[in-house]
Parts: sequence; C-alpha cells; structure tokens
Amino acid sequence: MTESIVFYIFIIFAGSAVLATLALYARQALLIGYIVMGILMGPPVFGVIKDTVLISSIADIGIIFLLFLLGLNLQPQDLFHMFRKTTVLTLVSSLIFALVGALVGWAFGFSFAENLVIGIAAMFSSTIIGLKLLPTTVLHHKHAGEIMISVLLLQDLIAILMLLILQGLGKEGSSPLFDIAMLTLNLPLMALFAIFFARYVLIKLIRRFDKIQEYIFLMTIGWCLSMAEFSMQLGLSHEIGAFLGGVGLASSPLARYIAESLKPLRDFFLIIFFFTLGAKLDLHILSAVLAPATILAGMLLLIKPWVYQYLLIKLGEAPPLSLEMGVRLGQISEFSLLIAVVAASANIITEPASYLIQAATLLTFIFSSYYIVMHYPTPIAASDRLRRD
Repeated sequence: MTESIVFYIFIIFAGSAVLATLALYARQALLIGYIVMGILMGPPVFGVIKDTVLISSIADIGIIFLLFLLGLNLQPQDLFHMFRKTTVLTLVSSLIFALVGALVGWAFGFSFAENLVIGIAAMFSSTIIGLKLLPTTVLHHKHAGEIMISVLLLQDLIAILMLLILQGLGKEGSSPLFDIAMLTLNLPLMALFAIFFARYVLIKLIRRFDKIQEYIFLMTIGWCLSMAEFSMQLGLSHEIGAFLGGVGLASSPLARYIAESLKPLRDFFLIIFFFTLGAKLDLHILSAVLAPATILAGMLLLIKPWVYQYLLIKLGEAPPLSLEMGVRLGQISEFSLLIAVVAASANIITEPASYLIQAATLLTFIFSSYYIVMHYPTPIAASDRLRRD
C-alpha cells in the first residue's frame, strides 16, 4: 500500500508538472492541466491509477485547507464592509445565473431537483481563476481587487451554505427538514466556540511562542483538522468546521502569515483533488452530456460579463472597469465541481447531471482563462504589455 501511494503521488505530480507547463504555454489556468492529467492517467484512458478511492480520500484534505484559508481572511470588520457593499450585486447576479442554469437543465429533460442543483452550480465564479489571474498589485492595492474579493467571498459563503443544505438533504435515516434544522442550530454554536476558543486560548498560545515557526505551523494544522473533525461529530462536515476554524483565527495579528505559510500545503492537496476529479470521470457519460454542457457554458460565458457590468455600473463603477470585472468573473466555480460531487454522492442528482455541471465548469475554465490572458493584465498574459506580477 505504501508503494502504491508513493507511485500515485509520483504520477500525479510529475505528470501534472508536465501538463501544467503546457497549460501555461497555452495561457490556461494550471488546474486545467491537473484535471487533464487525471483523465489521462486514471481509468478513463490509460488506467495507470486504478484506486481512485485512495487518492480521493487524500484529495479531500485540499478542500478542507481551501476553506480554512478562506475563513482565515474573513475578519469581522471586513465581513461587514463586504456585505454592505456587494450583497445586492451578488444576490441579484446569482439569481440570474441560477435561472439560466435551471432553464438549460429543464430544456434537456433533467428533473426538478437536478435543475435546481444545476442552477445553484451556475451561480458562482471561480475564486482560484479570478484571483490567480488578477495581478498582485491590483489584488492588494486597487479598487478592482476589492470588488473581486468582495464578490468572490460572498459567493463562497453562499456556496458553503448550499453545501451544508445538500449534505443535510443527503443524510439517510431521518427527516431532511429535521437534519437541516439541527445543522442550522449547530452551525452558530460551533462558530461561537471557534471564535471564543481561538481568541482566548489559541491566539494567546501563538503569541506566546510566535518566534517558533514550527510551533505556529503545528498549532494551526492541529486547529484546522480538530475543527474539521469536531464539525463532523456535530453532523456538519469537515469543510464547514475548517472554514469556521479559519474565521476564529482571522482576528489574530499572525493571520496573514499563517495564510501564506499554509498555501503550499493547500496547493499540494488541491493538485491531488483536481487530478482525482479528472481520474473519476466516465468518458461515456461525459460525451452524453457534452451538448447541454457546451450550451450551458456558452450561455454563462456570454451572459455573466454583461450582467456584472450592468450591476456594477448601477453601483457607480466605471463602465470599462465593470466590464473587466465581469469578464474576470465569467466562469463557473470550483465550488460548483464540489457541489456536483456532493449532490451526486447524496443521490440528490444523477451522474449525468453531475457530469453536466463538471463539463460545463471545465469548459468555462478553458475559454475564460484564455480570453482573460489575451485581453487583460495577468501574471501569464499573452504580451509583455499586459503581463504583471
């Protein structure tokens, strides 16, 4: 078993490094290379990696760290400012995109529940692509970065809520409404515990030994995984617990340092996650839903930029900036991939509906990334004039 794990890690990272290089030359986001590598090396094509259950269990840790770092960047005062500024924009746009997704699902004969999940998946834009293709100078110092972060973080919060509801509906042996009610009750209790324990115990310990970087790293990982497991015991999910654990630590003066130090670890597991996503695809089902996936992707790629532009202009933003932000937010989200997987695992939707969401998401990743790097400043832009760190 140990040899198989080492071999799998070798295949995932050596192969992904090659395809990531090709992705950069093609002006694509790196995660496209990871997913394609999974398709090639997994059961869909060559079958080099057969045990997708093994790598899938490892890959789930990447989502845990992703949500922990998301929470780590959500200080209470920032949350208030964010909600006040972009709540209407995010909610109105999300409803429009959800309607588009549901209509496409309805047009191709999917059930009501499946249309609902397809609509939910269409609501969100990719945090990874949106921020990775935004120059660092813009991300941290300019108004455009503030808009992007505000919209994406609000969408991520909505996505977390949707995941919570889907997981509640997917539980067996009791009433879904009762499960959702219990989850809703446990969520604020756990949030309060995370905030108070982090403030009065964890942050004080970190401050006491803040010169020992290894200790900070150890305590942070221990806190993240402890909250994830505690959340599971309360009937929530690992991801929800990790997110609340990050929120609890957000007020620490070392929050930014912790976030930066954990990014390589997060990326390690996220590479495995996206590889696993490709390895688990069934190409026969994928080909069957390619037509509706292409239509859904095309409609969202066309509609999202104009909807965002219109709403941002209504909020007083300049038209050129509004259109640029719309284009940068024009794809579907990696959270949509997670929603598709969770909903299918909970038997809320069928495999074809899940594959429709996944295929449409990947198509928007490809075309959105290419268009952005050809027309806007990014670290991997098509010309030196547009390339910025």
